[in-house]
Amino acid sequence: MNDASASLRHCRPFWQFWSARVLLTAGFQILTVAIGWQVYALTGSALDLGLVGLLQFLPRVLLVLVTGVVSDRFDRRRVVAISLFIQSLAALTLLLGNLGMGWQVSRALIFALSVVVGCCRAFDMPAMQSLLPNIVPPRLLGQAIAMAASANEAATIIAPALGGFLYAVGAELTYGLSAACFLACLVLVSLLPSSRVLPTGQRVSLDSLLMGVRFIRSRPDILGAISLDLFAVLLGGATALLPVFARDILLTGPWGLGLLRSAPAAGALLMSVWLMRHPIRRRSGHIMFAAVAVFGLATILFGLSRSFPLSLLALMLLGSADVISVVIRGTLVQLETPDDMRGRVNSVNSLFIGASNQLGEFESGVTAAWLGTVPAVVLGGAGTLLVVLLWMRWFPQLARRDQLVSSPETV
Repeated sequence: MNDASASLRHCRPFWQFWSARVLLTAGFQILTVAIGWQVYALTGSALDLGLVGLLQFLPRVLLVLVTGVVSDRFDRRRVVAISLFIQSLAALTLLLGNLGMGWQVSRALIFALSVVVGCCRAFDMPAMQSLLPNIVPPRLLGQAIAMAASANEAATIIAPALGGFLYAVGAELTYGLSAACFLACLVLVSLLPSSRVLPTGQRVSLDSLLMGVRFIRSRPDILGAISLDLFAVLLGGATALLPVFARDILLTGPWGLGLLRSAPAAGALLMSVWLMRHPIRRRSGHIMFAAVAVFGLATILFGLSRSFPLSLLALMLLGSADVISVVIRGTLVQLETPDDMRGRVNSVNSLFIGASNQLGEFESGVTAAWLGTVPAVVLGGAGTLLVVLLWMRWFPQLARRDQLVSSPETV
């Protein structure tokens, strides 16, 4: 193990952060599996699966400027804690509804709570991302981001599969576990140290709200990296359709859906472990574009597969390619952004991530309703390959980028 990894191993605050990321991701993934299966069971509509993603994404668009300023002006730990508490209440509402404690779980209730969860994630994502550079020194940040990514993937491997199995026993168990994960994460985040000085005497103005957008526009490499992820995953994302593949194409039940949702994370976890030991130091642009192209090819393979093992393998390949892009983009954004602007920049970045995921789910649902499930996924994978070619032409400096961090003085 290299010196950086050894140093991180003895950094207690980082492992508190890592554990909190595991619990946060687990809580959200378990909630997503349960909501996806339940809304499809209630309506049988692929479009409704896409609408859930859209309703979770829209608050990020509407609140993107506000959430960044909140993350930069207030204690980021408190911002995350409040968000987690509200998400736990959303999960408990669905738990009580499935128990028949005064109300029934309906399509309208799921949609309403999806908006609530979307609002919470609009605040907690930029705040959580901005906490990491305050916990570890800049020289360890690349490895820390890879290890933090492994936290997401570890949770995404175990949590959806566990959620699927528990849902087969009782939906209330799944929602209860989700709420417990959110509350445990709240405790860990509250115990993290704070090493940043909060700004005082600064007025909130339109200029300060737009500062993150202007910063990203002034950095072509950052703009190219986060927009590449936006459009590639927007077109290539098929996760919203996994309930359709599990029930109607691959002929499995909730347990199969859980395994399908876990497969991309399994591949991503293996790749993130590799990146911890072998960080990307050269040819970062070429590696990122190649990884996104593999993501598109794996999406096409998944769409065409009728074999459950082959589908799992395609999703693992998809996840391993995606985490390479995540680590490169995350390191680039965090190291080249001043701390007093990280909240606003990460807010815009999380909007792009949300667009690629939640809005991508809506796009997949609409396309599947129009063209059919398999054509929608295959067409999306082909669209990802087209995006790679266009971005290599439009952002040639990013494609030729060698060292990941070219401006150490900004750290």
